[in-house]
Amino acid sequence: MENENIQQPTFLFGKKNYIIMIVGIIFITLGFIFMAGGGSENPEVFNKEIYNWQRIRLAPTLVIIGLGIEIYAILANPHK
Repeated sequence: MENENIQQPTFLFGKKNYIIMIVGIIFITLGFIFMAGGGSENPEVFNKEIYNWQRIRLAPTLVIIGLGIEIYAILANPHK
């Protein structure tokens, strides 16, 4: 009789939302990986690699897309 009164815990989001959140986290992580590095060991030497297309265009785009995916995952079809 005691087991009948115990309710299963309910999750805030459905499985679909969690999968979408993982995809968003992957996009954000890839964006930060592309942003990393590029510095020079010697501060007097200019390193042109800091201005390559991955750091200027690709990395911020991936992070913004990832944030958009995260917002969509939170707002889309909340589990009732």
